[in-house]
Amino acid sequence: MSIEKWMVVLAAASLAALSCGPKKAEAPKVLVLYYSQTSNTRTIAQEISTRLGADIEEIVPVNPYGGSFKETIDRCLKEKAEGILPEVQPLEADLSKYDIVFLGYPVWFGTFAPPVAAILDSAAFSGKIVVPFCSFGSGGLDSSAKDLEAKLPGSVILPGYGVRAARIDAVPAEVDNFLKAYGFLDGDVFLPEEFPSSHPVSKEEAAIFDAAVDGYPMLHAKAASVASREVENGVEHLFTAIDQPGPDFPGEPREIKVYVLVENGKAPVFTQVAR
Repeated sequence: MSIEKWMVVLAAASLAALSCGPKKAEAPKVLVLYYSQTSNTRTIAQEISTRLGADIEEIVPVNPYGGSFKETIDRCLKEKAEGILPEVQPLEADLSKYDIVFLGYPVWFGTFAPPVAAILDSAAFSGKIVVPFCSFGSGGLDSSAKDLEAKLPGSVILPGYGVRAARIDAVPAEVDNFLKAYGFLDGDVFLPEEFPSSHPVSKEEAAIFDAAVDGYPMLHAKAASVASREVENGVEHLFTAIDQPGPDFPGEPREIKVYVLVENGKAPVFTQVAR
């Protein structure tokens, strides 16, 4: 779908009144708005802005999140328990002038980081197309997009883009493909078929899964079933696995979905976990 067609979706969603006479269509105004703690989300934001020639602005907390991973987690848990959102600096961009907002964030606790939540409470996104993008340790694109839909009922939330921090070097090629696939850029794009029905994993497929998740401390999973499809440079597997509780995350075993990419001549890597 082209960017102009997305504007038709936007117009319908916002119930904009029709003008009485013919009106020349104008190119939509696009803003890339993001929060980044460690530069991973910034890398995606800059790639999108450069490719689209879009305006870009960073969400900046008044009291930045810093220190170690544990210190960030501890602060977030404290703020969540107290019902506190971090104060952020006022935006320079006037959101009322934009039709499409690419909204970027790291995924913390399965959703967008608190500085983005603070912006959603204070900024006018109603009637706009919002395109989420994110960086994460294991996953959270789908869950955070659902949270955006609940938080912004007056906006159109499009399918987003996410990447593991461990795969940040894949951003240029993947962002190019993403923007073309959804009509924001012109050009040929490879669109894989839908995943077929899954089947119980073979020993060979289980070995692919184990190699992909080996060494990642947040996963203690064993593959149960898999569906596979060809992608542009190899094969993508969608594993259903049972994740056992670990020392840092106690609880009951739960079913998860793990996407594993095996590019030609390369070792398997997992690209996203859906919980």
